[in-house]
Amino acid sequence: MIAHKQLLPEELRALIKVRVLIFGGNKKLKIFGKLNCVSGKRMKTDNRVFFTTSEEAKFFGYRPCGHCMKEEYKIWKKENGFV
Repeated sequence: MIAHKQLLPEELRALIKVRVLIFGGNKKLKIFGKLNCVSGKRMKTDNRVFFTTSEEAKFFGYRPCGHCMKEEYKIWKKENGFV
């Protein structure tokens, strides 16, 4: 997990371009999703973190986004007794 504030803008662009960073998350809400998600783009940079895999995000206790990761979110809901 890498906090947005730890990276310079050019470092961030380079890591996204070579697909090292694939997912973004909100550290206050503990939600992660795809970098092109509309919900994620509205998040404050103070709250934004990045992950290389969905497994990494789940390891840190983040849940999938209900907008851009619908199927993964449905599975998470079922596994956690919300259905």
